[in-house]
Amino acid sequence: MKALVLMLRHDDPLKCTAAKLVKFGLIRQVRYLHKDSLILNPLADMLLSRKDLKISCSICAIDCSWKKARSILRDRYFTYRGIDRRLPLLLAANPINYAKVGLLSTAEALASAVYILGYRKLAEEFMNKFKWGHTFLELNHHMLEDYANVENPEQIADLEQDYFPHLY
Repeated sequence: MKALVLMLRHDDPLKCTAAKLVKFGLIRQVRYLHKDSLILNPLADMLLSRKDLKISCSICAIDCSWKKARSILRDRYFTYRGIDRRLPLLLAANPINYAKVGLLSTAEALASAVYILGYRKLAEEFMNKFKWGHTFLELNHHMLEDYANVENPEQIADLEQDYFPHLY
């Protein structure tokens, strides 16, 4: 599984989790979204699941500010490229959004995605580059395991509702 990132450089470069993963050669920076790549988009309707392994061999995160994400991800450029997928709900462990539902850093999002797709060791490699990385995997361990062990998005949606009933 190739892990990619489109960096829009909205955040402090010293705190950018995607830049750190690129620096260590764990993910590759791209200049445009590939039409055959799974695109992590928190506004997408379809949940990411292991079933997606059959349609793509790469996954791409868009590294941008959460404050600008909604307007950026609704932009025409982003909505017609790639295969949009939403991660199931998880808890952030990064210092800025600790324990907030869904406000993951780019590294957390990519680690979650590859974990769900069956690449657990790669997810651990991503998170090992951060002091708080092990906390993310520990905090979400049961959810990630459950999400990774089901085959289709409908089952993941059911699990998501079980874990976060107060949000539905």
